[in-house]
Amino acid sequence: MTASASRGPWRALASVALAAVLLAGCESTPAQPDPVAVKLNDVDERLGRVEHVNQGLLQLSQRLDAIEAQMRQLRGELEELQNSNDMLRKQQRDLYADLDRRLTALQSGARGGGGAGSADAGAGGGGTAGAGPGDSGGDQAAYKSAFDALKSTDYAGAIARFRDMLRVYPQSQLAGNAQYWLGEAYYVTHDYDDAAASFRAVGEQYPQSAKVPDALLKLGLTQIDQKKTADARATLKQVVTRFPGTDAAKLAAARLQTLPPDEH
Repeated sequence: MTASASRGPWRALASVALAAVLLAGCESTPAQPDPVAVKLNDVDERLGRVEHVNQGLLQLSQRLDAIEAQMRQLRGELEELQNSNDMLRKQQRDLYADLDRRLTALQSGARGGGGAGSADAGAGGGGTAGAGPGDSGGDQAAYKSAFDALKSTDYAGAIARFRDMLRVYPQSQLAGNAQYWLGEAYYVTHDYDDAAASFRAVGEQYPQSAKVPDALLKLGLTQIDQKKTADARATLKQVVTRFPGTDAAKLAAARLQTLPPDEH
């Protein structure tokens, strides 16, 4: 066997060994990241952040829309309250104007010799001039004294004198008027409980008095001041139903429109 022939198998073995070494070296070298995959991951992350920001902006926009809706509702409620307040002021002015008119008529009647009782009746007060049986005119003097105190804004004095007049002359034809003005004296001093009791007593104790519609109206207004809205609504509806066409009924109907709705 020649030398070249004997070296053939060794060369083949060396080639195989070299290939094995190279293959092992390739397997141990870490693979490099794919640039395309890296870009895609980066884009996904950025899109995720943008989507999160968009969600926050959407929520903020929804909150702003809700706030704007609440503001519109509040503006509407404020306008409604302003209108109601204007109406209440007008009604209050009308009530005070009516009271002033009656007081002026009473004062003029007293100076003209007609007496306080006849002037109040002529102004729609509802009493008939003259004393009841056995009163001999003493009720007129007592009534006039109490009413003079009311006109001069001596409310404590008016209350005391009206109470005395009703105690001494319970059957007087002026008793219904006295009971009503007693309620007014309590009302202007913000003694709403006694005012309500006095106005209620007009209808209960003196049902024939022409003061009954006014007393029932003032009872409803007093109940509003007492925060008894349901009672006030029922009372004012009574005025409208029982005394249609009267000034008291008109004022009661207007006041009913300003009351808040029933809560169920």
